[in-house]
Amino acid sequence: MTSPRHLLPTLCLVSAALSALVLGPVLRSGHLLYRDAVSTPRSFVTDPALGLGDVAARAVPQDWVVAMLSRLVDGGAVVTAITFAALTLAGVGYGRMAIRLVPSAGLSGAVAAALVAIWNPYVAERLLQGHWSLMVSYAALGWIVVGAVEVMRRQGWPGWAQLAAATACAGFTPTGSILAAVLLLVVLMIPLVRERRWRQIGTLCGIWFLGALPWLTATLVGTAPATTGSDGFTVFGARAESGLGTLGTVLGLGGIWNADAVPASRTIWWAAVATLLLLTVVAVGARWLWAHRDRHDRLIGALAVLAGVTVLAVTIAALGPVADGLSRLAADVPGVGLFRDTQKYLALMVPFFAVAAAAAVIAVRRWVPAGFALAVTALLIVAPLPDLAWGVGGQVRTITYPADWATVARIVPADRGAVAVWPTGAVRRYAFTDVPSLDPLPRMVRAPVTDSGLLTVDGVVVDPASGRGADVDAVLHHGGSPSSLAALGVGWVVVENDAPPTALAGRATAVFSGSDLTLYRIGDPVAGADASAASRAVVISAHLLWSATVLLGAGAAMWAARRRTPR
Repeated sequence: MTSPRHLLPTLCLVSAALSALVLGPVLRSGHLLYRDAVSTPRSFVTDPALGLGDVAARAVPQDWVVAMLSRLVDGGAVVTAITFAALTLAGVGYGRMAIRLVPSAGLSGAVAAALVAIWNPYVAERLLQGHWSLMVSYAALGWIVVGAVEVMRRQGWPGWAQLAAATACAGFTPTGSILAAVLLLVVLMIPLVRERRWRQIGTLCGIWFLGALPWLTATLVGTAPATTGSDGFTVFGARAESGLGTLGTVLGLGGIWNADAVPASRTIWWAAVATLLLLTVVAVGARWLWAHRDRHDRLIGALAVLAGVTVLAVTIAALGPVADGLSRLAADVPGVGLFRDTQKYLALMVPFFAVAAAAAVIAVRRWVPAGFALAVTALLIVAPLPDLAWGVGGQVRTITYPADWATVARIVPADRGAVAVWPTGAVRRYAFTDVPSLDPLPRMVRAPVTDSGLLTVDGVVVDPASGRGADVDAVLHHGGSPSSLAALGVGWVVVENDAPPTALAGRATAVFSGSDLTLYRIGDPVAGADASAASRAVVISAHLLWSATVLLGAGAAMWAARRRTPR
């Protein structure tokens, strides 16, 4: 068995090196602005950042965390640091998990597990889609399994502390909370129920609730619609790659709905070869685990079942009639829309894939030395996806905002009405970026920015416009009457100068006009359109409890681990 003194530093070093190789172009100065990834020099704790805006709380508590940290450090550096830490901790967490479940894998097996956790199509595609925050939730899953192992082995409070911190980190996004809930159910809840450890079951439920508290609270006290459009599962279902079909694509951890957010190597025949090589590693490891099942933790079997069920569920959900039915259900039942991007849930396959990779090293070690066995396994993992390196083939990189953005951010105060944007819509394509992106303005100004929630993908309206944001958009499309905007609580309108002309010119006061943006002041906006002070207090309290869970849980777990480590 590998000494903990050597295991952790080596895993940290390997994982950090892989993360640096993946995120190379992002590690320089600048800000992310591509697809769903948006970072700004400074962001603020507005109602939307707390999940109390015009749309559902989808970026909670991540926006609050970035807003708080950007008071001290540039927001671009904050997002980059969090993403880098997430990938690094993913490697370390899945590596530790492999050692806990397959101790004979040794250091080489742990490194193989870290490799498969960091270097796979799921990570590549989610980074290309701009889902940097999902990487935090993804990284937490390996640590959740480690905490579950310690709890089941009755290792005392350190296991619970690690479990609490990891579950809260998974709750960095709402999807992450669902991933954590499913994983906890499989690896811990079911065994605890079998053993009738009722007090621990209550503790586990409380831990999950604390981890999900920010977005649950924002959803309960907010006024945004909780249902989604009627085409969500149809548009966001897993996408089949050439030569693989949906099942083969899902087995290879690929298939994101957006064909533009795919590494180049996955768009050609090589995708089938890459999937075959990855599955070869998993199959070799799975065969070894099955042959030696009497010597290892039963949890491995639970992870294998979870991976298999996930494959089937995601594949079936992509079938036309099933996707249509689920889409209609999401339009009527609150919360179902959380599952519409089904490919996200392939993260639940990675724990078993990581353990299988570690076992594959053991299997190959029968014929060659450990170092060579690791090299062969690493080659089969890394070679299939060569363009994950350096920002997924240079696609993930930073930008510099034109000066007008900083000027507008300085002018708009927090207490003189909301901000509307022309042209309307959340998705933009700027001259200073290469790909479409979300509008960065909501994360850049002190005041809340109105949002209708309208989401259109390839001409299909996935989420219809609703609420105050829809009313504001309608006013802007019909000439932008200042009195009508003021009645909706709008105090400012930001116009992108390359947009179609607006009738606001001459009807409202232009307080700033630059080469990229023009800012109009709307007089006397009606107060009371924003969230109440009580709602803000409740949601901020939930965020603080969540933060305390992360910090205290992680601190306690590290303190206990340091005491147990041989010196």
